[in-house]
Amino acid sequence: MTELKRKIHVIGINSFEFKELPLKLQKLFIKTENIAVPDTYFTDIKLWAKNNTKKEKLFFASRSDNKLINWLKSQKTDVILFSRGDPLWFGIGRILLENFSKEELSFYPSNTCVQLAFSKLKISWQDAIYVSIHGRDSTKLIDALKIKPSTLAILTDTKNKGLEIIQNNLVDLKLNDSYEFWLCEELGLKNEKISKLDVKDKLPSNISKLNIAVLLRKEKLKKVNNIPLFGIKDDTFKTFEDRPNLLTKREIRIQILADLELPENGIMLDIGAGCGSIGLEALKLRPSLKLFCIDKRIGTKELILENARRLGVYPKAILEEDINNLINSKNNNSLKMARRIIIGGCDKNTKLRIINELSKDMNCGDIVAIPLIDIQTIKDLRETLKENNFEVNLNLIQTYKSLSISEGIRMDPNNPVFLLRGKKLI
Repeated sequence: MTELKRKIHVIGINSFEFKELPLKLQKLFIKTENIAVPDTYFTDIKLWAKNNTKKEKLFFASRSDNKLINWLKSQKTDVILFSRGDPLWFGIGRILLENFSKEELSFYPSNTCVQLAFSKLKISWQDAIYVSIHGRDSTKLIDALKIKPSTLAILTDTKNKGLEIIQNNLVDLKLNDSYEFWLCEELGLKNEKISKLDVKDKLPSNISKLNIAVLLRKEKLKKVNNIPLFGIKDDTFKTFEDRPNLLTKREIRIQILADLELPENGIMLDIGAGCGSIGLEALKLRPSLKLFCIDKRIGTKELILENARRLGVYPKAILEEDINNLINSKNNNSLKMARRIIIGGCDKNTKLRIINELSKDMNCGDIVAIPLIDIQTIKDLRETLKENNFEVNLNLIQTYKSLSISEGIRMDPNNPVFLLRGKKLI
């Protein structure tokens, strides 16, 4: 095996002050002749040689491209390559490892810009999610925003208008009122600047190319007088952070409520209610309905109570109980008198049992609505509804939302939902 004659020393920096380098790296810089520096701070590093060593150095302006790789391969003696922060964190490190052996490379990381940003904001970053749109498309940013993390750090790209893309996606996903938007510029440098921006405002014209965005989710109580009568936004409802599927999305909820043909009064059952979004919005439309929200998952009662408070509505009862136990109970008269039934979050056999048991006491015109994502259960449920004298309709609901990307917009699909509806015949 050929013995390696030289090393590539990859040094991450967060300051252009030579004295802030560790002493070991100061000595390495002084004795190393070949230096590669990103062109954005080429002049600053050249001053290090002028002010700290008399030895002549060969500087190469790096742009993280093939010219840099070819230059590094052409060198016969040790080389220093400067990078920002940690070269192995969204930096030049990955490209170097693809082109050179590990034995040739030595890495000296500094603090990442994310570490610096959170330290300046004085908040914990152990649960933070971070994504990069620097030289990348915004798909991962969109995916991250959809799960609504408590903290999100974003490496931006000035060429692709990264900050505008962040703003647009917050608006597109109806999250513009859900996050504080912090802009951190030139962290660790003399012109360091940290500012809080309004998502809806035009960005300042003098933003540094060295910037990182941090989004901090804010808890906010929804005011009843700001909520529309119909088509309530998803972020109005509180849900568990780790269980976003407890919420029926707005577009699906609108169609379910329309298909229910809500009466002015009577009993309505929201079975597998989750956060209560369907039943509670129905109650906002028809305040005289007697709504029973039923869900066996622990914690859903408090969740539905909070969402009822936000909407200013009052369910008849919220039952944190398995629907099978309620059907078995002798005191289930309210269940048997239901005029409208929504069947969500339970297995196929439970859905079949609900139809068979509760439809016996339903009258002409009463409606059962069943949103489904599992196509395999549709056949059995449809046949059971027909056997119990229901007129049956099946709709596939597929919606798309526009999301901003560097080239303009793209249409992002929501999960398709099948809506099975049965309307009781004479």
